[in-house]
Amino acid sequence: SPAKAASGAAGRPWTGMLRPGKPHPNDRGASLVVFLVALPLCLGIALASGAPLSSGLVAGIVGGVVIGLLSGSNVMVSGPAAGLTAVVISAIAELGSFAAFLPAVVIGGVIQVVLGVARAGIVAFFVPSAVIKGMLSAIGIILVLKQVPHLVGYDTDAMGDESFVQPDHDNTFAALAHALSHIQWGALVVGAISVGLLLLWPRIKAGPLRKVPAPLAVVLVGVALSEIFNLAVPGLAISAEHMVSLPTPPTPLGWLGELQLPDWSGLSNPTTWTVGLTIGLVASIESLLSLEASDRIDAQGRVSNPDRELIAQGIGNTLAGLIGGLPVTGVIVRSSANVDAGARTRWSAVFHGIMLLAAILAIPMLLNRIPLAALAAILLLVGYNLAKPQIVKAAWLVGTAYFTPFVVTVAAILFTDLLRGVIIGTVVAVFFVLREHMRAPALVETSPPGAVLKRFALPDQLTFLHKAQVQHALERLLPGSRVELDGRECRYIDFDVLRIIHAYKATAAANRVDYRLVGIPELPGEELPEH
Repeated sequence: SPAKAASGAAGRPWTGMLRPGKPHPNDRGASLVVFLVALPLCLGIALASGAPLSSGLVAGIVGGVVIGLLSGSNVMVSGPAAGLTAVVISAIAELGSFAAFLPAVVIGGVIQVVLGVARAGIVAFFVPSAVIKGMLSAIGIILVLKQVPHLVGYDTDAMGDESFVQPDHDNTFAALAHALSHIQWGALVVGAISVGLLLLWPRIKAGPLRKVPAPLAVVLVGVALSEIFNLAVPGLAISAEHMVSLPTPPTPLGWLGELQLPDWSGLSNPTTWTVGLTIGLVASIESLLSLEASDRIDAQGRVSNPDRELIAQGIGNTLAGLIGGLPVTGVIVRSSANVDAGARTRWSAVFHGIMLLAAILAIPMLLNRIPLAALAAILLLVGYNLAKPQIVKAAWLVGTAYFTPFVVTVAAILFTDLLRGVIIGTVVAVFFVLREHMRAPALVETSPPGAVLKRFALPDQLTFLHKAQVQHALERLLPGSRVELDGRECRYIDFDVLRIIHAYKATAAANRVDYRLVGIPELPGEELPEH
């Protein structure tokens, strides 16, 4: 509601940034679920972006720990941005190297901080509800469609890729068809058991297993099945290409050698600044959209400060660029998994970032034993929860003006990308707003039936969209009638409409219409032409 939006945006955007409060007992379990979801996505987005794998992990850690501590959102989780993969690929190619690309990430982060201080986050409140709902459902559908191939062992596309046209030149639907003819049976068994386990786990009512998060159980079962296949059923053995593929330096500190630092000589290249501006604007929009969507799925209905979020995202991107990370945004996939797992505070995001760091330093070999099919099952259920049939039914029941932008947004995101889809959906939603605006009467008769003097009240606002309505209403006035237009309750009259109202005086005189104007201003700075 506007009141809630206002309360969420009130105050200085940096207020409370360094006071994260106390974690809720649910946050630790939720962070583990988000960690399991985030790990393959960090690697997959880096792979899809043509960047070092370490850059995706750095972005995930920064998004969790740094942005998690600074963010005003209690449930949104940030990480490497799937929506920026095309920008990253083209920028690295144009600038010549990933190191030359990193200064652009820093520039983008600084731009976000400036936008937050300037309180530009208010734009988030102008995205229609139908479009936000459509965005959530579209991401859910994309998750389901993208994870089915991984569920059956067809892993040609990176797990973090959300684009319709994939780097391997397949599209989302073609990949589904190819997956059915390239089934890896061991992966399919793990995937099917994982889905079943996720569906049955909530029904467990007794025993210590109740405290184990379902995604963790799925991962443990997936690893166990893979080991059993390797030892006892060679025909179902799952090869390394169907597992998590995390780089494994010989020592934990070997990860430092994987990091790339910015090549500051690129600052003399105008392209670096153009890419930085693009990252700053696109990352800001995607983060604000994810923030709005995260607030909508927050079980406690809390509203976050978008300006504070822009500052937090900007600080995160600045740091990510300085230490070799991909651009970071708020990510609805992780946020949805966070909410589904019962997270209550931003500590869940922080803990997941700490887990990412600890895991890649301490147990990379163990992580590489996780079948992608098990992780795909977790993401598939996250996607289903975002795009349940009940959500589509609820949108339908609201009415055509809500359902049409909802469906258009879903289709547009599915066949293009998140940002283009939201823009297209918003345009459609605005069309319905304008249509309803046009249907509202421009002149409302307030006189009692049979009265000789016909009184017409002007609405609160008369814009240029009312020109035709006002013109037609005046043309229908009968010769010899008595008419009064009352504009005392009208706060704004467009100049074109005002001109039509005054221009009718000559027509009224010719038709013997007693035409009176009450509370309607004169034309400013222009005389009416003679008729």
